[in-house]
Amino acid sequence: MILKDNQSLLLCGILVAGIFVSGIFDILDNFMVLTLLILIYGCIVANIIYTKSKSITSTVDNHTQEKTPSEHQEF
Repeated sequence: MILKDNQSLLLCGILVAGIFVSGIFDILDNFMVLTLLILIYGCIVANIIYTKSKSITSTVDNHTQEKTPSEHQEF
């Protein structure tokens, strides 16, 4: 589940709009509204964690593939 940049921005916008609208109408205490907003927030955080861990893994893989066996020799 990796979201593209536009999808992440859309989710952030929906989250902000949801908090704003539910705060204006004083329905932020409603269980369903709160659950929906928490699920959207969880998706955003999970996407950030997944994207960062994937980029770190690919960076480590690239560094290990670039080294040749002669670079691993100790003198």
